[in-house]
Amino acid sequence: MTDSVELLVLRHAQAGHAFSEDDHGRTLTIHGAEQARAVGQRMVQQQVMPDATVCSDAMRTRQTCLWINHELGEKAPTPYLDGRLYGASSRHMLAIINETPETVRRLLVIGHLPTVQDLCMELASVDSQEDPVLRLASRYPTAGLARFVIDKPWAELDGRDSRLVDFWD
Repeated sequence: MTDSVELLVLRHAQAGHAFSEDDHGRTLTIHGAEQARAVGQRMVQQQVMPDATVCSDAMRTRQTCLWINHELGEKAPTPYLDGRLYGASSRHMLAIINETPETVRRLLVIGHLPTVQDLCMELASVDSQEDPVLRLASRYPTAGLARFVIDKPWAELDGRDSRLVDFWD
């Protein structure tokens, strides 16, 4: 058995409404920037900082990542922008996570609804903490973050095999 790894699944922070057809270009609101900074601050306070970040290439996810990294400072990993995450299904998001190098011990993935919520519900094993599962299942707010502990390599992750240990909502 491999050492445990952690997966952090984050929904982007609050974005403004799309007044045009460019959903991909939607930007964070002032409140959204504050939400993202608060996530970064909490990561530092709880020492839950990622080794690697994979982020949708949509503007709101990139800005969420930017504000989090501002709070992480020098410890912030360089994010990998992956256009496949925008509009991806939960299965496609999982396939992207499966590509994570084994050297990564804690991965942050920043994406969109409904994908992040669907993925988390598919990953949560019966050993997950009940309260976070119930909260996540009923509502996945902007800047909501699910924290999983996984006892297998990234490449073998396939569903119902991750312990949901916390949900920041």
